[in-house]
Amino acid sequence: MKEQEIIELLKRENEEFKKIEEEHRNLEGILVEIDKKLYLTPEEEVERKKIQKQKLLKKDRMAEVIRDYKKRHSIS
Repeated sequence: MKEQEIIELLKRENEEFKKIEEEHRNLEGILVEIDKKLYLTPEEEVERKKIQKQKLLKKDRMAEVIRDYKKRHSIS
């Protein structure tokens, strides 16, 4: 089973993964909007960095769930 297939399966069957993936996607949308600005205030820069960190934490958690799924189902 390919990783993309596992992701699709987890989005359907694993509520935690589904929630994390949705939050990750929402954070990406916020970053896209912030990045459209030509100039960011210092406060906006701080907020952007905070969002990037949150997004990375979500991505790390999704990768952990995928690894756990592979381990439980003996997929390499």
